[in-house]
Amino acid sequence: MNAVQILTLTMLLAAGGGAQLFKSGKCPDPAVQYNFDPARYLGKWFEIQKLPSAFQKGQCATSDYILQSPRVVRVLNRDDDGTVRSAFGTVEVKDPAEPAKLEVTFSDVILLRGSYWLLSTDYDSYALVYSCKSYGLFHVELAWILKRSCRSLWTGPSKETAESLEGQRDTAGCE
Repeated sequence: MNAVQILTLTMLLAAGGGAQLFKSGKCPDPAVQYNFDPARYLGKWFEIQKLPSAFQKGQCATSDYILQSPRVVRVLNRDDDGTVRSAFGTVEVKDPAEPAKLEVTFSDVILLRGSYWLLSTDYDSYALVYSCKSYGLFHVELAWILKRSCRSLWTGPSKETAESLEGQRDTAGCE
């Protein structure tokens, strides 16, 4: 490992890496939603579970997806960590042959870009989202289970569906 890699790793760990899932090696390549339709994914989603992340520490997170152009969706993420925080970004289909492998970009303060892969969704009640970023010798994984309704924890997907989503998340490498 060269000095730049050591410095980068040290800075990432100091910036909240304890909350992230750092793993050795490259990002895995999990299966994504077959025939994903981005237009059906538009609208509001509520986070019901996530892997820890240094940038999203709050609770009660929501994401609103609004069509900006045929291949670009505008996203507004909000969470509450004592004060309500918002982040604006775009989600883009990079390869029309794989529409479930999206790229998200946030540029409110600094440019932040990452993968946003839809592993599973029925569009009406639940979605399982996965993200991974490689940093040479290691990678960082993120995952979210989302739902359309905020009425109760498992309104939308059944408990069996939720357990299946958690299993898919774990199979994708996110433990």
